[in-house]
Amino acid sequence: MADVVNFDEHPADTLKAGKKFKLGDVDPGSTPGYAGDKAEGEKLLSELDGKLTNLQEQLFAESRIGGKKRVLLVLQAMDTAGKGGIVNHVMGQMNPQGVQLKSFKAPTPEEQSYDFLWRIEKEVPAAGMVGVFDRSHYEDVLIHRVHRWADAEELERRYRAINEFEARQTAAGTKIVKVMLHISRDEQQERLLARLEDPAKRWKYSGNDLKERAFWDDYMDAYQAAFEQTSSEHAPWHVVPANKKWFARIAVQQLLLDALEGLALEWPVPELDVEMEQELVRRS
Repeated sequence: MADVVNFDEHPADTLKAGKKFKLGDVDPGSTPGYAGDKAEGEKLLSELDGKLTNLQEQLFAESRIGGKKRVLLVLQAMDTAGKGGIVNHVMGQMNPQGVQLKSFKAPTPEEQSYDFLWRIEKEVPAAGMVGVFDRSHYEDVLIHRVHRWADAEELERRYRAINEFEARQTAAGTKIVKVMLHISRDEQQERLLARLEDPAKRWKYSGNDLKERAFWDDYMDAYQAAFEQTSSEHAPWHVVPANKKWFARIAVQQLLLDALEGLALEWPVPELDVEMEQELVRRS
C-alpha cells in the first residue's frame, strides 16, 4: 500500500493572512504546501479522521474534570465555496455530542435591537466542545461594508469590538480557528449552474446568491479589510484556496488538528483504585 501523502508545509503557516497578505495574490485553484492529487488528498483526510476524533474526545474528557479549553472554527466564504462540505466531511467525523454548530442567518428584530455581538456571544462553545460558526460575526463587517449599511466609523468600531471579543474568548480558554474558503468567480458560476442542473441540489439555489455575486469585487475588498483589521496573533485568519473541494477539506482538517494539538490535551486520571474496581467488576 502506498504511503499517505502529507503536507510539505503546514497550512497554519502557508495559509495564514499575515501583515503583507493580499487576497488578490491567492490562486483559488492552488494547493499550497501539498503536492498530492485528489485521490491522495482524500486518503489523507480518511487517514487522519481517527486522530481528529481522538483529540476531540480528549478535549471533552478534560472538561469533565473542570477543563476550560474549547475550539471555535469560524467559516466564512462566498456562496457555494464549500462550508457545508467542511462540516460534513471534516466535522462529521467527530462525536456530534461534542460539536456545537451554529449557522447565523439575517438577524431577527430582537437581535437587531442589541449590539451585533449579542447573538454571537450566546453561541460560543462550552468548555470541552468544538464549536463551528457557519458564517459569523464577520457578516456584520462584510455585507454591511459592501452594501454601505454601516459607515466607516461604525465599521471601525465593529473591528475593534471583534478584536476585543476574540481576545476575551482566547483568555477564557477558546482556541479560535478563522477560515475563509476562497473560490474564484468562475468556479462559483460553475457551482451555481450545477445546483440548477441537479434536482437533488436545486433546493440549495437562491436568487439572492446571484444578487450578491454582482458585488464580487466589493466583497473581496471587504474581506481584505477584515483580514487587515482582525487577523491577530491569538486569532489569525487563514485563507484556504477552495476551487478544489478536497484540498479545502484536508487544509481545514490540518488547521483543526494543529489547534487541538496546541492545547496539550491529556486524558483525565480518575481518583480510584483501578485494581480494586476491576475486581469489583469481575464479581458483579
